[in-house]
Amino acid sequence: MATAKARHILVSSQEECEKLKEQIENGSDFADVAKEHSTCPSGQQGGALGEFSPGQMVSEFDQVVFNDEVGKVHGPVKTDFGYHLIEITGRTE
Repeated sequence: MATAKARHILVSSQEECEKLKEQIENGSDFADVAKEHSTCPSGQQGGALGEFSPGQMVSEFDQVVFNDEVGKVHGPVKTDFGYHLIEITGRTE
């Protein structure tokens, strides 16, 4: 079964999410931005979510993590929790 490793930043607005993505694209460290801004408890670990399989995360999250490019920051991705920036750090098929 496929597995993935990812980290994310969760915020309440699309606008904030887009600003943080721009900061990361301009050289800010993803983990530092997560620690400072993410409202998810994982933010304290730099947004790291560990390894997981399809179905363990909400469908919008799975759609990105199991289909989009590894090593790139994706988002904003809207879920019931808010807006996410997602960095896929690894994936196995």
